Amino acid sequence: MKLYLLEDEPLALARIKALCTELDPEISVVGESDSAIDAIKWFENNPEPELIITDIQLADGTCFDLFAAHSPRCPVIFITAYNQYAIQAFKLNTIDYLLKPLKKDDLATALKKYHSSTAGHTKMIDYNHLAKQILAEENKWNKRYLIRYGDQIRTVDSSEIAYVHTTAKSAFITLFGGKNYPIDKSLDLLEKELNPQEFFRINRQFIVHIKSIGKMHIVSKSRVQLELNPPFTDDDVIVSTEKSPLFREWLGGEA
Repeated sequence: MKLYLLEDEPLALARIKALCTELDPEISVVGESDSAIDAIKWFENNPEPELIITDIQLADGTCFDLFAAHSPRCPVIFITAYNQYAIQAFKLNTIDYLLKPLKKDDLATALKKYHSSTAGHTKMIDYNHLAKQILAEENKWNKRYLIRYGDQIRTVDSSEIAYVHTTAKSAFITLFGGKNYPIDKSLDLLEKELNPQEFFRINRQFIVHIKSIGKMHIVSKSRVQLELNPPFTDDDVIVSTEKSPLFREWLGGEA
């Protein structure tokens, strides 16, 4: 089976490839990309594969940017971090989908469904309609925060936030540019507002963006210490014992 992969997280891409070849040795990955632009170029210059596995969010947009330029005739398995509302859109369109973090058993079931489907009778999907349903769900995540400090105010986009941490009395956001600002919201509320595909609450004091994580050190069997970018120097940043299994799954998934 000729497979094409779309995934912008290197660890996740490597995991999908490894699981696919483990579950079905006859799978041949004929192409892969981390962006819609690269994928469009690939489909313009190569025969269509027999199956596409794609994350919704890519480095330069979404997989629907590809489908707007090239509507596939082959089956598509989507990978998504969105909740039940978005998943319902997949069910209504009879599309296979996998939830992040990716599980081996779920992928095995999806591949089995692909093999059991009747060749040449893939249902045509209205990708534009599906994109509107799915991307409407993404819009619920808070995109902008109003920050007050001294006699000044400014706005901060969630994409600027490297991490959020609390002290005994206050919460602070640290931007990728290195600046720190107080924020008048609790970590419990921010955890609900920030996109869980990008942000993870590692303990009671910290929420981190995936791109803020530098080196990771195993400090015990169940705990991981993080080096953040920009650096946090007030104390060690440790993923709690309770959160460690979920954190590992969030990073790339475990079988």
